[in-house]
Amino acid sequence: MDNLTPEQRRKNMRAIKNKDSKSECILRKALWSRGYRYRKNYRKLIGKPDVVFVVKKVAVFCDGEFWHGYNYKENTDVAGTNKEYWNKKIKRNMERDLEVTRKLEEEGWIVLRFFLV
Repeated sequence: MDNLTPEQRRKNMRAIKNKDSKSECILRKALWSRGYRYRKNYRKLIGKPDVVFVVKKVAVFCDGEFWHGYNYKENTDVAGTNKEYWNKKIKRNMERDLEVTRKLEEEGWIVLRFFLV
Protein backbone atom coordinates (compact mmCIF):
# COMPACT_ATOMS: atom_id res chain seq x y z
CA MET A 1 0.00 0.00 0.00
CA ASP A 2 1.32 3.43 -0.92
CA ASN A 3 1.71 5.89 1.96
CA LEU A 4 1.35 8.86 -0.38
CA THR A 5 -1.67 10.29 -2.12
CA PRO A 6 -1.69 10.02 -5.92
CA GLU A 7 -0.87 13.75 -6.16
CA GLN A 8 2.10 13.40 -3.77
CA ARG A 9 3.35 10.35 -5.67
CA ARG A 10 3.05 12.24 -8.99
CA LYS A 11 5.04 15.14 -7.55
CA ASN A 12 7.76 12.78 -6.29
CA MET A 13 8.00 10.97 -9.63
CA ARG A 14 8.31 14.24 -11.55
CA ALA A 15 11.22 15.28 -9.33
CA ILE A 16 13.31 12.26 -10.31
CA LYS A 17 16.06 13.40 -12.67
CA ASN A 18 16.86 11.59 -15.88
CA LYS A 19 20.19 13.38 -16.29
CA ASP A 20 22.72 15.25 -14.15
CA SER A 21 22.03 13.10 -11.09
CA LYS A 22 24.37 13.54 -8.14
CA SER A 23 26.18 10.28 -8.97
CA GLU A 24 26.57 11.28 -12.63
CA CYS A 25 28.00 14.65 -11.64
CA ILE A 26 30.49 13.01 -9.27
CA LEU A 27 31.64 10.65 -12.04
CA ARG A 28 31.97 13.44 -14.60
CA LYS A 29 33.83 15.69 -12.16
CA ALA A 30 36.29 12.87 -11.38
CA LEU A 31 36.87 12.21 -15.08
CA TRP A 32 37.30 15.91 -15.91
CA SER A 33 39.74 16.49 -13.03
CA ARG A 34 41.89 13.65 -14.36
CA GLY A 35 42.05 15.23 -17.79
CA TYR A 36 39.45 13.10 -19.58
CA ARG A 37 37.36 15.10 -22.02
CA TYR A 38 33.97 13.81 -23.05
CA ARG A 39 30.52 14.66 -24.34
CA LYS A 40 27.57 14.36 -21.99
CA ASN A 41 24.08 13.11 -22.84
CA TYR A 42 25.27 12.51 -26.39
CA ARG A 43 22.20 12.58 -28.65
CA LYS A 44 24.00 11.37 -31.76
CA LEU A 45 24.14 7.84 -30.34
CA ILE A 46 21.27 5.49 -29.68
CA GLY A 47 20.34 5.45 -26.01
CA LYS A 48 21.82 8.91 -25.41
CA PRO A 49 24.76 7.81 -23.21
CA ASP A 50 25.50 9.91 -20.14
CA VAL A 51 29.21 10.22 -20.94
CA VAL A 52 30.83 9.59 -24.34
CA PHE A 53 34.46 9.53 -25.40
CA VAL A 54 33.89 10.02 -29.13
CA VAL A 55 37.43 9.40 -30.41
CA LYS A 56 37.90 6.24 -28.31
CA LYS A 57 34.31 5.10 -29.05
CA VAL A 58 33.40 4.55 -25.40
CA ALA A 59 29.83 5.10 -24.20
CA VAL A 60 29.10 5.26 -20.47
CA PHE A 61 25.64 4.86 -18.96
CA CYS A 62 24.89 5.71 -15.32
CA ASP A 63 21.77 3.65 -14.63
CA GLY A 64 19.60 3.86 -11.53
CA GLU A 65 19.40 0.52 -9.70
CA PHE A 66 15.61 0.49 -9.45
CA TRP A 67 14.79 1.82 -12.92
CA HIS A 68 17.20 -0.45 -14.77
CA GLY A 69 16.61 -3.64 -12.77
CA TYR A 70 19.85 -4.17 -10.87
CA ASN A 71 19.40 -7.42 -8.88
CA TYR A 72 15.89 -7.49 -10.31
CA LYS A 73 15.16 -11.13 -9.47
CA GLU A 74 16.03 -10.55 -5.82
CA ASN A 75 14.13 -7.26 -5.61
CA THR A 76 10.89 -7.88 -7.50
CA ASP A 77 8.84 -6.86 -4.47
CA VAL A 78 10.44 -3.41 -4.13
CA ALA A 79 7.62 -1.64 -5.95
CA GLY A 80 4.95 -1.27 -3.28
CA THR A 81 1.91 -0.33 -5.33
CA ASN A 82 0.97 -1.18 -8.88
CA LYS A 83 3.52 -4.00 -9.03
CA GLU A 84 2.30 -5.25 -12.38
CA TYR A 85 2.95 -1.84 -13.98
CA TRP A 86 6.42 -1.47 -12.42
CA ASN A 87 7.49 -5.02 -13.21
CA LYS A 88 6.49 -4.53 -16.85
CA LYS A 89 8.22 -1.13 -17.02
CA ILE A 90 11.47 -2.32 -15.44
CA LYS A 91 11.60 -5.44 -17.60
CA ARG A 92 11.17 -3.24 -20.69
CA ASN A 93 13.94 -0.92 -19.48
CA MET A 94 16.23 -3.93 -19.08
CA GLU A 95 15.36 -5.17 -22.58
CA ARG A 96 15.96 -1.72 -24.07
CA ASP A 97 19.32 -1.45 -22.27
CA LEU A 98 20.40 -4.75 -23.83
CA GLU A 99 19.22 -3.65 -27.28
CA VAL A 100 21.10 -0.34 -27.01
CA THR A 101 24.26 -2.08 -25.78
CA ARG A 102 24.14 -4.63 -28.60
CA LYS A 103 23.60 -1.99 -31.29
CA LEU A 104 26.44 0.19 -30.01
CA GLU A 105 28.79 -2.80 -29.76
CA GLU A 106 27.87 -3.81 -33.33
CA GLU A 107 28.98 -0.30 -34.38
CA GLY A 108 32.33 -0.81 -32.64
CA TRP A 109 31.61 1.02 -29.40
CA ILE A 110 32.73 -0.07 -25.94
CA VAL A 111 29.75 0.21 -23.61
CA LEU A 112 30.14 0.66 -19.85
CA ARG A 113 27.12 0.57 -17.55
CA PHE A 114 27.25 1.59 -13.91
CA PHE A 115 24.37 1.06 -11.53
CA LEU A 116 23.88 4.00 -9.20
CA VAL A 117 21.91 4.20 -6.00
